[in-house]
Amino acid sequence: MKAIMTIENLASNLVVTFWTPVFVGIFIAIVVYALRPRNKALFDSAAQMPLRED
Repeated sequence: MKAIMTIENLASNLVVTFWTPVFVGIFIAIVVYALRPRNKALFDSAAQMPLRED
């Protein structure tokens, strides 16, 4: 039996082969950015912002 290429199959293949690695790369970039030691002071000050009384 010959496989029929449908729009659903094409869309699914596009998501698996293109978008999944793109989103994994974006996720890894965000994690690397968040864990850089240079950003620690920035994130610490942002964490204290709700507790400040201005």
